[in-house]
Amino acid sequence: QVQLVESGGGLVQPGGSLRLSCAASGIAFSTSAMGWYRQAPGKQRDLVAEITSGGSTNYADSVKDRFTISRDNAKNTVYLQMNSLKPEDTAVYYCLAQRWGYRYWGQGTQVTVSS
Repeated sequence: QVQLVESGGGLVQPGGSLRLSCAASGIAFSTSAMGWYRQAPGKQRDLVAEITSGGSTNYADSVKDRFTISRDNAKNTVYLQMNSLKPEDTAVYYCLAQRWGYRYWGQGTQVTVSS
């Protein structure tokens, strides 16, 4: 059974930083593509960043140069470092694992950017 457990969300002031973590189990992590998505109230779930098994990355234009996705295959964990946070980054952030055409989601972690 695949489990993805996100952590690291919370309340932060504009301009601040947070690091999200997603610990995976029940999946061949090192050969899985991983990603972070977010969903704000009343909006669709959108891609934030993704990283392939080989380490190639892709970012939404809105977070380029502010967010960094990385992975630690030894810990079966993917990270999202978020800097220079803006109120519009407020959303529930979800971890995604993809392998052999299957997609698995975490339960989400709330990020709120507000003064």
